[in-house]
Amino acid sequence: MGISTTAVGLLPTYETIGFAAPVALVVLRLVQGLAIGGEYGGAAIYVAEHAPVNRRGFFTSFIQTTATLGFFVAILVVLACRLSLGEEGFRAWGWRIPFLLSALLVVFSVYLRLKLSESPIFEQMRQAGKVSRAPVRESFGTRQGLGYALYALFGATAGLGCVWYTGQFYALYFLQSVLKVDFLTANVCVAVALALGTPLIVVSGALSDRIGRRPLIVTGLLLAAALYVPIYMGIASATAAHNYVVVTALILAQLIFVALVYGPNAAFLVELFPARLRYTSLSLPYHIGTGIFGGFVPLISLSLVSYTGNIYAGLIYPIAIALMTAAVNVLCLPRTIAVDLSSEFGSTPAASRQIA
Repeated sequence: MGISTTAVGLLPTYETIGFAAPVALVVLRLVQGLAIGGEYGGAAIYVAEHAPVNRRGFFTSFIQTTATLGFFVAILVVLACRLSLGEEGFRAWGWRIPFLLSALLVVFSVYLRLKLSESPIFEQMRQAGKVSRAPVRESFGTRQGLGYALYALFGATAGLGCVWYTGQFYALYFLQSVLKVDFLTANVCVAVALALGTPLIVVSGALSDRIGRRPLIVTGLLLAAALYVPIYMGIASATAAHNYVVVTALILAQLIFVALVYGPNAAFLVELFPARLRYTSLSLPYHIGTGIFGGFVPLISLSLVSYTGNIYAGLIYPIAIALMTAAVNVLCLPRTIAVDLSSEFGSTPAASRQIA
């Protein structure tokens, strides 16, 4: 991930190498996307398998904050470069700086990795000879394994991806591309909302340890589906009145939905899968849910706006996915989840608890 991100800052321009430039950019972005699927799964499992049972949601929620914090830091870095270099300098070469700075994060990340050891659960499996030799086949080549992966995708990560992208990325696109708010104002509104809303993710994760993951996730999905249209209508009205405090508040309201869905999600997914297949089974649904369902939110939503001429038509897609995910979560997902993360499918009642 770090190498591909840094390499974006070194890409020759279209004027230099022609169509090879956009092709190389897409390839590097695909590498980033593939990497995040594995990165998230590994991080969530590592933290969850070290965390106390009754605080698993709280500890894993800090992983969830990193995506929002990363977006927040990215906005700050881009704003700093753009304002300090000027529009012409930023377009000419300054856009490379944020990507090149990521090389520092690579060094820091490698240093941390060298200090880490495997989780106790993985060590126990390895010593007992229970590590899966064909995790992909076992995860997706059996009816039970594939069923759990599909549950995770359509009952959690698809809605998660859409709610996350809508509340942050699409909010920014809506301000700039649809309402034509200037770059600085739009980014400041989103950045302030992110700074205020990120701690709510940890609050939601901690709350899930007390009342369960499912109630928070489903509540966040249903609130998003019910309130997106009035929220974006409010953003349009406030923008017309140049009331950017209200605009920021309405973006913050969407981050409440993000917190409810995203905060408990890592613990929810980790508890859904057995130890021997957890990494593979968790990572692919997360990757597809966020990368495909969520990643296409700006493209699909803005295309719907352009096609229909209705500035709120873009909300049809995230609303539909949120409702679908809530329905699958309630109707199809297993009624219990593992408290003992070393357990396999069919864990005993003592090793499980009700999630609905």
